[in-house]
Amino acid sequence: MKDETLNLILTEKNNRNTIIVATDIISGEQLIISENNDSEINNKILLAAKNNIMHGKSEVLEIDSKKWFINISLPPLRLITIGAVHIAQPLAEIATISGYEVTIIDPRAAFANNQRFPDIKIMNDWPEEAINNIGIDNRTAVVTLTHDPKLDDSALNAVLKSNAFYIGSLGSKKTHNARIQRLKKSNFSDYEINRIHGPIGLDIGAKSPQEIAISIISEIISTRKKFEFNGDN
Repeated sequence: MKDETLNLILTEKNNRNTIIVATDIISGEQLIISENNDSEINNKILLAAKNNIMHGKSEVLEIDSKKWFINISLPPLRLITIGAVHIAQPLAEIATISGYEVTIIDPRAAFANNQRFPDIKIMNDWPEEAINNIGIDNRTAVVTLTHDPKLDDSALNAVLKSNAFYIGSLGSKKTHNARIQRLKKSNFSDYEINRIHGPIGLDIGAKSPQEIAISIISEIISTRKKFEFNGDN
């Protein structure tokens, strides 16, 4: 692989962009495929590999009598958690095991620190500011856990208009109804508000922080699979 190609791939990876490298099996010619490239072969490969790109599936495809190995690299799945509460600890652990990059956002450094969350990215910023700095894409799930409207609503203000594939908020039905009323007063549409999974998690009768964490990650995985099936990746 040429240094120029490698550097471009690393740049795209750092920017959380989907990376598509097409390699001619016979000649070894390599192309970086992009929606910003309007060349004929680029567009033909994009069209032929549409399903592969959607599911992140690398495969050899025959295009114009040539065999190309289409190598697809999607950005890592990511979970952003608002609130360094007790449930956040098992949730971060289970999500990491499940292949998610985890970031915990909480301005309260006494709760959000690497003593309580070793090897987890911590941001001690106000949620809306932190989320805007991170940038949310369709490989990102966001959960709010603080029970504090100032923090949770701050995150939702930034997330509800984003491409996050999952948004969930901890709390009872009463808490969630109050949340809905606040968001309506902030001029969010019914469609945007209905994106929130609340109460959060699959209904498995979870009680302990560990069980609640399992119910949350299960709902995130289930939502992701539906998202992929519907072709929204």
